[in-house]
Amino acid sequence: MAETTLAAVLVAANEFQVQELPIPEIGDDAALLKVEACGVCGSDARIRQRTAGGPKIMGHENVGALARVGRRAAERWQLREGDRIALEEYVTCGACRWCRTGQFRYCALTDTGLGGPPLRYGSTPLSVSPGLWGGYSQYLYVHPGAVIHRLPAHVPSALATVFLPLANGVELACGYGGARIGSSILIQGPGEHGLAAAMAARAAGATCIIVAGLGSADASRLEIARRVGAHHTVDVEHEDLVARVMDLTGGEGVDIVVNITGSGTNTIEQGLASTGKVATLVVSDAGKETFAEASFGRRELTIKSANGHSYASCERAIQMIASGDFPIAELSTEPYPLNQAAQAIDAVAGLIDRAITFASIVPEVTG
Repeated sequence: MAETTLAAVLVAANEFQVQELPIPEIGDDAALLKVEACGVCGSDARIRQRTAGGPKIMGHENVGALARVGRRAAERWQLREGDRIALEEYVTCGACRWCRTGQFRYCALTDTGLGGPPLRYGSTPLSVSPGLWGGYSQYLYVHPGAVIHRLPAHVPSALATVFLPLANGVELACGYGGARIGSSILIQGPGEHGLAAAMAARAAGATCIIVAGLGSADASRLEIARRVGAHHTVDVEHEDLVARVMDLTGGEGVDIVVNITGSGTNTIEQGLASTGKVATLVVSDAGKETFAEASFGRRELTIKSANGHSYASCERAIQMIASGDFPIAELSTEPYPLNQAAQAIDAVAGLIDRAITFASIVPEVTG
């Protein structure tokens, strides 16, 4: 196989260079992934501004086939060369309380580092050996503590890269929110995670799914929301959200509110006012809003701060993609080559077309 790999390296804020890098020797407990495609999501727009630690290869939503597998790694993972996998962004120690209880997203190795820099796919700089820590590349290093999922052979790589945003939607709507058959749910914010949450809620059997957004900026995304699972959408610039929710629920309010607006002044208050007597409010990204406990009234409310996905939600997302029963293609667009990494991020950030919520990069160079 090749001794070098091409990669789109972030060398300065929003500045990428396609470079040829050496492929390192792989230890007995690690592996090397031949990247098929890498997802590009909203967080990449923030990551590309972070240059501390020096140049790095971005890309944390990776799918591909194993090109090399160490003997011990093959035994531990029950995988062999040629097997397809999807890789989460976390790199774990496997021994701390968080890893042992399934909450590895809080493991210090991936969160703050264990006497060194944090290890996380798409964010770790080239200076941290062996350097290939991101999917904007032809090859990627698979650390012994990587979180791996098997990927069925028939799933197209461009659809498979959606597994992490979809897993976040599953976690928000079902894991944190508890969506199930007969649930009613309000999703504030029609970004990639909001759309994925709508799809996940529909798959779980929710019978009233409402997605709210800004008509001036989110019209195309609200249309996508209706196609992927929302029963109703609300343009909060021209409609009273609380009144509309109460009308749609016969005055009962919703069982679940998921807030992923990113910013605002009163979205949490609106969400609280839209809930029923017993409800759950999931706050994933609501900016710096505050709320008063006095607004709770005589209700039984559970408020949860959401952080990422779980192993189970990733497995469920892959099952949904593999089934062919869900409109996964609605969440993505045509892939970009390595030399158009900046354009791919611009697209997802809404700087090109607000109808694009997710994209992917394939390991090739055009032009």
